[in-house]
Parts: sequence; C-alpha cells; structure tokens
Amino acid sequence: MRRILVLLFVCAVCSYASDSAITDDMLQSFKENLSKDTHFKAAQNAVAHNDVRDIARNRDMQGKIDDLFTDKIDVDPVTDQQSSGRCWLFTSLNVLRPKVMETLNVKSFEFSENYSYFWDQLEKANLFLENVISTRDKDITDRKVEWLFRHPIGDGGLWNNAVAVIEKYGMVPKSVMPESHNSENTRVMRYVVRQKLRRAALAIRDLHEQGADLEQLRQRKQQALTDVYKLLVLHLGEPPESFTWRYRDKDDSLHAAKTYTPMSFYNEVVGTDLNDYVMLMHDPTREFYKLYEIEWDRNRYDAQNWTYVNLPLDELKQMAVTSIRDHEAMYFSCDVGKQMDRDAGILSIDNYEYEALFGVPLSMSKKQRILSRQSGSSHAMSLMGVDTTADGSVRKWLLENSWGKESGHNGFMIMTDEWFDEYMFRLVVKKEFVPAPVLAVLKQTPIKLAPWDPMYLPYEDQ
Repeated sequence: MRRILVLLFVCAVCSYASDSAITDDMLQSFKENLSKDTHFKAAQNAVAHNDVRDIARNRDMQGKIDDLFTDKIDVDPVTDQQSSGRCWLFTSLNVLRPKVMETLNVKSFEFSENYSYFWDQLEKANLFLENVISTRDKDITDRKVEWLFRHPIGDGGLWNNAVAVIEKYGMVPKSVMPESHNSENTRVMRYVVRQKLRRAALAIRDLHEQGADLEQLRQRKQQALTDVYKLLVLHLGEPPESFTWRYRDKDDSLHAAKTYTPMSFYNEVVGTDLNDYVMLMHDPTREFYKLYEIEWDRNRYDAQNWTYVNLPLDELKQMAVTSIRDHEAMYFSCDVGKQMDRDAGILSIDNYEYEALFGVPLSMSKKQRILSRQSGSSHAMSLMGVDTTADGSVRKWLLENSWGKESGHNGFMIMTDEWFDEYMFRLVVKKEFVPAPVLAVLKQTPIKLAPWDPMYLPYEDQ
C-alpha cells in the first residue's frame, strides 16, 4: 500500500511539472518563433550594442514640440536636489516662492530645503517609533509591523509632509541653513538612521514583552530620538532658533538686516495659509468624487495623512489652467521615468517606440499599470505653465524640476497633454480655484486605505 501511495505521489508531481514547468517542446517553439521573424537579427544586433532608448527614440518627434507657452510663471533659480529623494520638498517650497519673490520684489529667492528636511526626518523618526508602540501587541510577522520595519524612514514625501513641518517649524532662506554634503547625498545618513530606528523598535517591543508600561516605552523612544537628533545635526547641521537676514531687491535697494525666528519669517514673508490648498488625485482604479486617506502617509505623528479627492482628468486640468493664469504654481506628481526624454526635457507618450523595436505587445491602460504596479507616482515637480490654442484646448504644460539647470530644458520639463493623461497622479490646488462640488467632497468621511496602497508606493523620490 505504501509503495502505491509513493507511486501516486510521484505521478502527481510529474503531472504537475509537465503541466507547469518550461518543457523542451516549449523551448523549441520559442526558437522556431524567432526563426520566422525576419527582422529579429537586425533588432538583436541593434539592442545588444546600444542604449535601447537611443534606438527606440521616435525620430518623428524631433522639432515637434516648441518651448513657448501662452501662460507661464517665472522663477529663479532652478533648484537641485542632487543625490537625494527630496523632490516633494523642493517642489512644495518652489510652489510658495513665486509669491515671496513678488512680495520682496527680488530677482531670485530660494528657501532652505535642508532646514525643512531636518525637521521632516526627526518627525518621521518619531512617527515610526510611535507606530511601533501602537502595534506592540501584533506579531512581528504581521503585515503592518512588517511594513513598518521595511519603511522606518526615507527621503520621500508629499505636499502634506511639507505643510506639517512648515506649520510647526516655520521656514528660513537658503543662506541661513545651506545644504551640506549629506543633505545632497543622503544614502549613508539614511542607512545609519534606519539602523538606529530598527534597533530602537526591537528594544521597545522587547520592553513591552517584559511588562513595561506605556510611559516606559515612551522613555525608550525619547532616548532613541535623542540619538537621531544627534545624527541629524552631525549630517545636516543644527537648525537655527533665530537668524538675522537682509536682501537686495530688483531696484538695487539694500533692505536693512532684521532678526527673525523661522516662524516669524514664515508669517511675515510667506504668510500663506497652507490649509487653503486641496490635495487631489487621478486614480482610475477607484470611484471619482470620493475622499480617500492613506494610513501613515505623513511625517508628523500629530499631522494629517495624505487625504485626497479623486477626480477625472478634465476637472484637474480646468483647475490647473485657472491657477496658472492667476500666477499660482501647483504641486504636481507623476511617473516621471515613463517616456521621458531627459536630455531634451520632454515628456511625451510618443518619445520612444518600444513595441516597434521589440516586436512584442507592451501597451497597458493607466488603470492596468496601477493595478499591476507597473506605474505609480514617483516624482514631484511644480506645475508652472500651460500652452493653449485659440479655442482653449491645451497643447502642453511646463514643469519646474529640481534636478538642476543642466537637466532637461534649462531645468524644466515640457509635458504634452497626452502624457498628462497617462502619467499624472497628484495635484495640489488652492481652494479658490476648486469648484464648490469638489470642495463639498472634503466633508465626506474619508475611505481609509492601507499604507501599502498603490497610491502610496512608490513613495515620491524614495
């Protein structure tokens, strides 16, 4: 009987393997398919010896897109996040600076990204450890706990993260807290801080298992944050509590030095109520005109998660055009790597013809790309310009990037309207440009989404 059972098991395994594994017959059919492809050899030679983007580049696109715009917001200088994942922070600060330049009557201005980044990192460390405390009763293999340990802290973020640190810590000019080597090259610092936080998280869980109360767990958290603060100061410098600053305006008048705190500088020079902005999304996998909230998608423990209204594209475009024409830049995020001609600074769905080169079907709808994790919001830029026809139709858009002036089109990206449709995800607009029916959606109880939702990951510039 035992022998019969063994034979039956072996037969079952053989049947399973023959049904599911790659077989010799399958391999032979693959080879035969290539032998029938008369263009394969030429394509193989081209692909094997060249950058695929060079040979897939659509020559018909050359000269098709100009750099002229009917409506444009001017800024200076073009910013550069260097080797860091702070696009969301540069973008958020760049959205605010055109009004500051207008208020101060200056030719150029830049906020200190390093100052805001310091507080973002400290707040994210606290958020992580608080989430560890709140999940202390869950097994370490629980999906939420596993997600936490995979993402203790990172460079990436969103508009609401910038709002959170500005409202609590204010802002300073770039000259007051300039970049450091490690703010521009964050990989090593990120590695060290992550290790510190994971070590502390395990210690907190161990204390809980030993019967420690909540106060003792928070004491352990504070010890860890003391070390994180030290690490951040070593890498980034210590943020100023006050500073003295002066500037020269467009008329060459030198304004007398004045002492500020970061919060008084924000209130006096910026003065924008950041609660006047609405976070919007285009996610075709979910119902439109609904309010959604992504759990833990924030940096401050006591701040708002990314909470957004999901809208059709035409609504988003109407608000964007109106905003630009009123000289208001917007936070905009997208899947920047798709069909991007980085050298020319052009985002167009016609830039590269991969299907024609490879001879295999690759096209997917935006909904399919999101559901399969083929596409997600990976990079933020400031939406600064639009080019329209006489009848109001949009030709293209202008994005202020944060990759330096040498990247793209003098530091900017020119985006076709068709690319906007396919790869745009997030837009942040002032309430005055948002229609009343959309504002009414904000009164809904948000639908809570998990931290690993496709609209959260990939985290922008993580």
